[in-house]
Amino acid sequence: MENKHDLRKKLKELRKTFDIKAKSQQIISLLRDTSEYKKAEYIMLFYPMKFEINLLALLEDNKNFYFPKVDGEKLLVCPYDEKFEKSNLNIYEPCSEPVSPKILDLIIVPALAVDKNNYRLGYGGGFYDRFIEENPDIKTLTPIYKECVFDNLPHNEFDKKIDIIISV
Repeated sequence: MENKHDLRKKLKELRKTFDIKAKSQQIISLLRDTSEYKKAEYIMLFYPMKFEINLLALLEDNKNFYFPKVDGEKLLVCPYDEKFEKSNLNIYEPCSEPVSPKILDLIIVPALAVDKNNYRLGYGGGFYDRFIEENPDIKTLTPIYKECVFDNLPHNEFDKKIDIIISV
């Protein structure tokens, strides 16, 4: 099995070959049908990077949305207010003031890959793993391209499992 670094590199290239718009629309449709999404009132989304599933159409739904903002080693939870700025990590982050993560019902977690044991391969910063560790009662969901679902991925004791995986 490849190491995480090599897998990340390979998966970033693979994603460039997908019809992201079509797959994003399919994922949104499936996500809206989950009981977890239907029940959730307070949801943390992620702002899509290039070649990443784009869930921003969910903002049209009658829910309260939040986006993550990196602060050192932590992820802060900030209400959606349409204003974003590019961070030093080259990620669009909200300009709003952070609130307690305890408000969240659902966290939609980005990933480069997942496995059938619900482990995810993120981008390598560990931000979401630490956030999930600190907030174990909040449901987690990862949308992913089916080509990025594996039987097993390399993981260690710091890697946290995701509750729900949706793939197309």
